[in-house]
Amino acid sequence: MSALMLAIPSKGRLQEQVREYFADAGIPLKQAAGSRGYRATLGGLPGIDVMLLSASEIASALASGEVHLGVTGEDLIHETADVAEARVTSVMPLGFGFANVVVAVPQAWIDVSTMTDLDDVCAAFFHRHRRRLRVATKYVNLTRAFFARAGIADYRIVESAGATEGTPAAGTAEAIVDITTTGATLAANGLKILDDGTILESQAQLAASLAIEWTAEQRAAASALLARFAARERAKTCHVLRVRLEKNAASILQRLAKDASVSVLSRPGSGESGNYALLCPCSKLMDALASLRAQGCTDAVTAQDVEYIFENENPVYARLIAALDR
Repeated sequence: MSALMLAIPSKGRLQEQVREYFADAGIPLKQAAGSRGYRATLGGLPGIDVMLLSASEIASALASGEVHLGVTGEDLIHETADVAEARVTSVMPLGFGFANVVVAVPQAWIDVSTMTDLDDVCAAFFHRHRRRLRVATKYVNLTRAFFARAGIADYRIVESAGATEGTPAAGTAEAIVDITTTGATLAANGLKILDDGTILESQAQLAASLAIEWTAEQRAAASALLARFAARERAKTCHVLRVRLEKNAASILQRLAKDASVSVLSRPGSGESGNYALLCPCSKLMDALASLRAQGCTDAVTAQDVEYIFENENPVYARLIAALDR
């Protein structure tokens, strides 16, 4: 049986966050051949081989069909393949690795705050210097598409291999497109983000390749992995309420669903009266309690935090299958 191929970052803060996310879901990542190995396994999940690649290599491997699943930045997925939507699909955002791809210009350009202003600067720059304004970036495809939507044509891209934020000060570009988390590095280099210059709000994504064959065994391995992720994410956002309902249980539960988005996890074996386990969003806990009390429920209500909530249907896996079969 051929294993499902999963690619994760080989180094840096993103790899640390991936390890923490997997561990939190009860899936320890075991790296082979010490810290310099480029293969790993997932504890408790057979049938999955892990490759350690750079974040940009993961995006390329997904687009070319070398791996089934990969964890990388959304920015790299969009940048790597011109036909990314046809070759790669996002399975689930992971809630870390947040950063924005932005257009930034020198702070000294006090009259430039929007893409329209930048368009005017580009036209004036070409008229004065007889050459196009230079935009340094590693995000060539994203930049071209965004500038085209903004109607800007009088510019040229200078591909950046190093610290993009330093190119205006070095005299190798006039403006940049780069990724940032807080904007502090840009500000330290005398740059500012245009008001409407956010190209993409990115975060780490678990993405799937649509350019590789998925066997039944590989789909089953993906289902097991995604079940753990989905169950952990569900548990982090919900409480399990335990309450005894003596009468009118059906109407009480209907009202709870309306008042606090509460659903039933388990009910008594026979009849309506008995002990219920309910699933309640954390943000709706007090709404659920108020609803129970308003409906005459005087028994104690307990709220529990649990590690996993495995539900019959996994919407994350369902989205993956829908993308693979379309």
